[in-house]
Amino acid sequence: MKSKFQPDENGYFGQYGGAFIPELLHPNVKELADNYIQIIESEAFQTEYKALLKDYVGRPTPLYLAKRLSQKYGAHIYLKREDLNHTGAHKVNNTIGQILIAKKLGKTKIIAETGAGQHGVATATVCALMGLECTVFMGEKDIVRQAPNVARMKMLGAKVVPATSGSKTLKDATNEAIRYWIQNPATFYLIGSVVGPHPHPDMVARLQAVISEEMKWQLKEKTGKENPDTIIACVGGGSNAAGAFYHYMEDQTVELIAVEAAGLGVYSGESAATSQLGEVGIIHGSKTILMQDAYGQIQEPYSISAGLDYPGVGPLHAHLFETKRAKFMSATDNEALAAAYELTKIEGIIPALETAHALAVLPKIKFKKDQVVVINLSGRGDKDLEIFIKNLEA
Repeated sequence: MKSKFQPDENGYFGQYGGAFIPELLHPNVKELADNYIQIIESEAFQTEYKALLKDYVGRPTPLYLAKRLSQKYGAHIYLKREDLNHTGAHKVNNTIGQILIAKKLGKTKIIAETGAGQHGVATATVCALMGLECTVFMGEKDIVRQAPNVARMKMLGAKVVPATSGSKTLKDATNEAIRYWIQNPATFYLIGSVVGPHPHPDMVARLQAVISEEMKWQLKEKTGKENPDTIIACVGGGSNAAGAFYHYMEDQTVELIAVEAAGLGVYSGESAATSQLGEVGIIHGSKTILMQDAYGQIQEPYSISAGLDYPGVGPLHAHLFETKRAKFMSATDNEALAAAYELTKIEGIIPALETAHALAVLPKIKFKKDQVVVINLSGRGDKDLEIFIKNLEA
C-alpha cells in the first residue's frame, strides 16, 4: 500500500508539491519524472550506488551513543554521524545517486545551488569522480562566510557563480540556477534538498532514505528494537530530515521533531522559521509553505547558518507539518551556537551550524528516563570555524 507520505502521480504530498515550471523545462522534468523510480529501483543502479556509498563515501555512518550528552539530558541520545561521510555531510548521499541518474539519462553538464556549500562540494566531488562539467550557483554573502567550501569546489574543478541579487544567499542562488536551467534546458539540475518541482523532492528523499535505513538495523543492534522514541533533525529545505524520518513516517509511535532556524527570534523580522511565519505559496517550482508579505512577495530569511536561511520548506515537510506528523520547533542563532560549543566540549565533536540547531532543542524537551533519541548529525563544523571562533571571542 502506498504511503500517505509519498507523492501522488502529480507529485503532491497532500496539497503540497507539483511542478510549477516554465514550458521550456517540461520535457527535461518529464523525462526525469518518467524514469527516476525505475532507475533507482533497478539492480544495476542499486549495485553501483551501494558500492560507491560503501567504498567512496564511507557508509554506513556510525550510530554513536553520546554518553555525556545523554547523562546531561536524562535520555539515551544517539548521534547519526553523517558528518563522517566523505565531504563532511549527508549531501553526498544524494549527489552520488543523482549523478548516476544523470549519466543514465545521458547528461554531461551539471548545475547545482548551494547555501552552506556542502551540497556544492558534494556535487563538485561527484562531477570530478564521473568526469562531468559542473557549475555551482552560490549567494555572494555565502561565498564570503563559507570560504573553505568555495575553495574546495574550485579545487574540484567546479565553476562557482555568485548570486548578487536579493539577500545574496541560498534563495537567490536557487533563483540563478533555475534561470540558467531555463536558458540551458538540456542541463541536469542536481538539486540539493527536498525542494523544487516534482520529481526532485521525492527523488532526493529516496536517496537520503539510506540514513533511516541504517538507523533501523543499528538501533536493533544497540537497543534490541528498530524504532527510537524520537528523531530530531534540522530543517531548511529539509533533505537530512527527510532521510532521517523516511522509514519512520508511517509509524506514529516514533516522534519526529524538525528544527528550523529562528535567527534573532521567530518574530524578530530576522528569522527563517518557515512553519511559524509562512503561508501557502509557490517557490522554485513547488507549492509549499513559505515566508511572504501581504502582497505575496517572498520575505528575506535570516539565519547565522547558511544552510538554513531558506524562506520555504520542502513540500514533504509542509505536509508533515500540516498533518502534525512532525513537531516543528525552532532555535535562535545564540541557542545554536551554545549547542555547538556544548557538543564540542562534552563529546569532542564539532557540528555544523545547521546541525547545531537540532541539538539546541535538547534543553527545551522533557525526556523520560529510558527515552531513545536519535539526532541526525548532518554535517561537521569545519566550514563554520570562523563563525565559531568569532563568537567565542565576543
